[in-house]
Amino acid sequence: MSERARREVAASSSGAWKASARAGLAVWLLVAGLPSACTDGSGTQDAAAIPPELRVGEAKFKANCARCHGERGAGTDHGPPLVHRIYEPDHHPDITFQRAAANGVRAHHWNFGNMPKIDGVTPEDVDQITRYIRWLQRQAGIN
Repeated sequence: MSERARREVAASSSGAWKASARAGLAVWLLVAGLPSACTDGSGTQDAAAIPPELRVGEAKFKANCARCHGERGAGTDHGPPLVHRIYEPDHHPDITFQRAAANGVRAHHWNFGNMPKIDGVTPEDVDQITRYIRWLQRQAGIN
């Protein structure tokens, strides 16, 4: 939980709001812990499960996106998860990823601040990254 969220919870005088926030935190902690249940015990998910045709996209994602968007698109304290219903194809089509890499993005769904443009990433790189993210989303039941 971010420091800002902790302060907001502490400042609230509403018992119902606090109970709701605690329930939300409990769900978040449960969901955040699920990826570790799918690992080989080393703290990383089995890379062999990634189809060979997506491994280049995975490598490009790790090199250009994972610092903020997390391992396998799970998010970090610097950027949102891309394996999330907000980024499903019906709401954020593939061209959205192209525009984000080329131009950056003004913060509008999350409170992480604006995303800068990503220098040195080609449209072909973004296509490969997007295919990898879409595969991760399908694995999570996001179509």
